[in-house]
Amino acid sequence: MSWKFLYKKSVSMAKSLSILDKPLISEKATFGAERNEVTFRVATNATKPEIQAAVEKIFKVKVQSVTTSRLKGKVKRFRGKIGKRNDTKKAFVRLKKGETIDIGAGAVTK
Repeated sequence: MSWKFLYKKSVSMAKSLSILDKPLISEKATFGAERNEVTFRVATNATKPEIQAAVEKIFKVKVQSVTTSRLKGKVKRFRGKIGKRNDTKKAFVRLKKGETIDIGAGAVTK
């Protein structure tokens, strides 16, 4: 038995919108789109079941799997002072066959 059936989460629309920060459009995300995969930047404390429930609620699609990746913020210097960028988390969401999300529909090019 898979963990997905044991930990099925139900989240509200407000919580769903706070979990998903924004879709990522990069070279790696474009290659993932060929495999029916969408990449999002998500809240650092979000779990896989919460991410799955949020995507299903907002986009009204069925999710096959969720893979996450935590990215540590880089240490940077600015005018001799040391600072650190924020840590982030990415979610790679694989959709079931026949399901699609059109991320680039609202994109405006100049």
